[in-house]
Amino acid sequence: MKDGGVPTSSLAGQMTAKVGGGAETSKNRDLDPNQKTSDSSDIEVSGEDEDGLNLDSECSDSGPEIGNGDHGCNENKSSESDIKTINKSFSCPVCSIRFLHKWSLQEHVRVTNHSAVNCDDCGKRFSQNSKLTRHMKGHTRPFACVLCGKRFSQKNNLNTHMRVHTGEKPFACELCGYRCIQKASLNGHMRVHTGEKPFACELCGQRFGLKKHLNYHMRVHTGEKPFACELCGYRCSQKASLNTHERVHTGEKPFACELCGYRCAEKSNLNRHMRVHTGEMPFVCELCGYRCTVKASLNTHMRVHTGEKPFACELCRYRCTEKASLNRHMRVHTGEKPFACELCGQRFSRKHSLNTHMRVHTGEKPFACELCGYRCTQKSHLNDHMNVHTGEKPFICELCGYRCTQKTSLNQHMKVHSGDKPFACELCGQRFSRKDSLNKHMRVHTGEKPFACELCGYRCTQKGSLNRHMRVHTGEKPFPFSCELWEKI
Repeated sequence: MKDGGVPTSSLAGQMTAKVGGGAETSKNRDLDPNQKTSDSSDIEVSGEDEDGLNLDSECSDSGPEIGNGDHGCNENKSSESDIKTINKSFSCPVCSIRFLHKWSLQEHVRVTNHSAVNCDDCGKRFSQNSKLTRHMKGHTRPFACVLCGKRFSQKNNLNTHMRVHTGEKPFACELCGYRCIQKASLNGHMRVHTGEKPFACELCGQRFGLKKHLNYHMRVHTGEKPFACELCGYRCSQKASLNTHERVHTGEKPFACELCGYRCAEKSNLNRHMRVHTGEMPFVCELCGYRCTVKASLNTHMRVHTGEKPFACELCRYRCTEKASLNRHMRVHTGEKPFACELCGQRFSRKHSLNTHMRVHTGEKPFACELCGYRCTQKSHLNDHMNVHTGEKPFICELCGYRCTQKTSLNQHMKVHSGDKPFACELCGQRFSRKDSLNKHMRVHTGEKPFACELCGYRCTQKGSLNRHMRVHTGEKPFPFSCELWEKI
């Protein structure tokens, strides 16, 4: 063999060593020292795909020509094969497309989601093992809070969570002083001042300042209620609503008024309560000027103008403007009276009625007439009393024209026409149209005479009888007529 030539077998041995060994080129003492050998950079080989590399020929066409070009592989190649051939050694594991550069494969994987590695737990695919490792922490959550046991996939999330326990709120709003534990929360808060609402519902157009608020809102359309109470089965669309609901079972009322001691289960209820002390009534009816402390009250009030009564009783045609009113009305049919007086045992279907009843025991009469000093336990009684001074009788019987100052008086009068006497004496069977008439009648059987004259000790069963008796002592004769026969006696 001449000095200028390189044996074909020797060249093939170099290539074998070059591919298998990677960085080093095998030495051949027959090579001319002045000639260059192909180094490992002449062939694109992936570190992961080196073992699977398939060459088109035994010799390298990518390096400088070896020898005079008249030997070896050149004998079997056309002149065009003298142009170096590029080996595409990076292949996509999904579609098998091959790439020259590793970064090209990575870009392909990113665009097509043809990932090289899979998560065994959820099947998600990733282009790099490092990304899979970070993803796996979401399943394992290796970072745990030592105070409450909550787990996190990343250390920085745990650090942020610890502020819940320490009370630290490092991010502050420069406009109103609002403080929070995360920068993202502050960014969301700033939209309160800017009015920005970048998140819009595609179904109804309602807009929100925070993405999570839009997510909550979407459950209105889907009807999804993923949070359930384990004690009573109550379901809701937000975790915060479930936390508040559970206080119904625990009796917890963490929010307290510093002025009067009022306690409640929700912060929003406390905020509304504070308006009792401040007198603030921010919600105004544009039609009549009515003002109230909560938006829901204004919405209910508007039904006075519209005449809308959306809540109907299925048993008796009763309709009302509020769900709470319907719930109270249903107790008329069920007979339920959940509120009991601790002093006398009398029971009531409404808490308001119990509160009013307690004034019977305390003697409290907070409502006073400015004209005559008359005092009473209920505002409605004062309103009725004022008709005495004005002479107004706004309630009229459509059947006989009877007029009266109170709606309850008209209801009782209507029983004259209907003949309805729903109240019966259990001892003698006598029936009455009014409950107070039955109460007075019962004194006939019990012998009770609760009304006594302070001057002579006369006692009677009714207040009206006592009033008539008092004229004996006063000499009052309120009826302006005289009897001729009586005067002759």
